Amino acid sequence: MIATESLAAIRHYYGSVLQSSSDLKTGACCTIDAMPAYLRRLLDDVHPAVRERFYGCGSPLPLALEGMTVLDLGCGSGRDAYLLSRLVGERGRVIGVDMTAEQLAVARAHLDWQAQRYGYAQSNVEFVEGFIEDLSACGIADGSVDVVVSNCVLNLSPEKPRVFREIMRVLKPGGELYFSDVFADRRVPADLARNPVLLGECLGGAMYREDFRRLMANAGCSDVRRIKESPIALHDEAIIAKIGMIGFASVTWRAFKLPLEDRCEDFGQIATYRGSIDGAPHAFDLDDHHHFETGRPLRVCGNTFDMLASTRFAAHFELVGDKRRHYGLFDCAPAPVANAAPCC
Repeated sequence: MIATESLAAIRHYYGSVLQSSSDLKTGACCTIDAMPAYLRRLLDDVHPAVRERFYGCGSPLPLALEGMTVLDLGCGSGRDAYLLSRLVGERGRVIGVDMTAEQLAVARAHLDWQAQRYGYAQSNVEFVEGFIEDLSACGIADGSVDVVVSNCVLNLSPEKPRVFREIMRVLKPGGELYFSDVFADRRVPADLARNPVLLGECLGGAMYREDFRRLMANAGCSDVRRIKESPIALHDEAIIAKIGMIGFASVTWRAFKLPLEDRCEDFGQIATYRGSIDGAPHAFDLDDHHHFETGRPLRVCGNTFDMLASTRFAAHFELVGDKRRHYGLFDCAPAPVANAAPCC
């Protein structure tokens, strides 16, 4: 019952209450200036009506997507899906899933316009009305997707464990989950988690990050990497009065469908970035503490090695070493979070 009520409240909030991003009451959504430069240039080619109804909290659009099949969970009016359409190229494919008919109507109205804008013979984007908790009902088969993205949507689900199990089911071996969402520094009290406005503003369903770590481990992913993080400002006095005691942050994460260890282990392996990924000629950031300068060898842990060697990134790296000899734990600690970090 709670799940049904929550989904109905969220659908109403995004379908009827919000008419544009200016209607939001928090600072969870990013400004255009927070996007990487290469994405800002592409944004000019997305229809204005699509851009106006964007409610994300990050820029979860990874590099090296040419020819990939990408699934956008909670695609809304289609802003990220259309950016992805450009990034995967005409040979690639983008599937957007959302449960809000009003949002999908905006997205579908511009399929032909976007294809013509990109010079494609036909659209490579498909929008499906459905629930991210049941991707099989949306026609998405096991192991059929290269990359799953989501922009400030997974927090809205009342059945998060089911969502992450579905993500792992549809990903190909070596496939990637790359998403931005709102996270809390503690568990949100149950009464606040059910509040329709707090839910719609992505606060009520925000995940406590330790619960997220456990959830991912249970879904089969032992090593999740943080990309970027910044605090979220609460601008509305009524919202501050209700939930201002909790600290919220917008965080972008990546995780791979790989048999990784739950600790970083040292096998003496080395990775050197070739500089061959479009948009990253001089360096590639795997996460917030693995910065690969082009041509510069870097010692890496076993998990990081596998994230490069067993994924779409393999062609872009020179990888040396194996796991025949073990040298103990690898010092692979993330960098501290900077309070002034950009939103995305």
